[in-house]
Amino acid sequence: MARVEIYTTTYCPYCDRAKALLRRKGVEFEEIDVTDDPDLRAEMIRRANGRRTVPEIFIDGQLIGGYEELRALEQAKKLDELLERRNSR
Repeated sequence: MARVEIYTTTYCPYCDRAKALLRRKGVEFEEIDVTDDPDLRAEMIRRANGRRTVPEIFIDGQLIGGYEELRALEQAKKLDELLERRNSR
């Protein structure tokens, strides 16, 4: 299974939706809460090419975007392919 990282904040409905979608699919993910940590938020912004909103979702280090992008991948039936990639590339 691919490595999934999701940058979140407290009280973020889109973060909650993204995590719920991943949980429904049985996907384990690393949640990185940037609510009160300016260093982690700066890391997120750098990794997300300047994007400041949450969630910011990465699959195997590749920026997916936020909840809307994650949901679009799921609706297009492309999310499973990304999640099933192995790190043996």
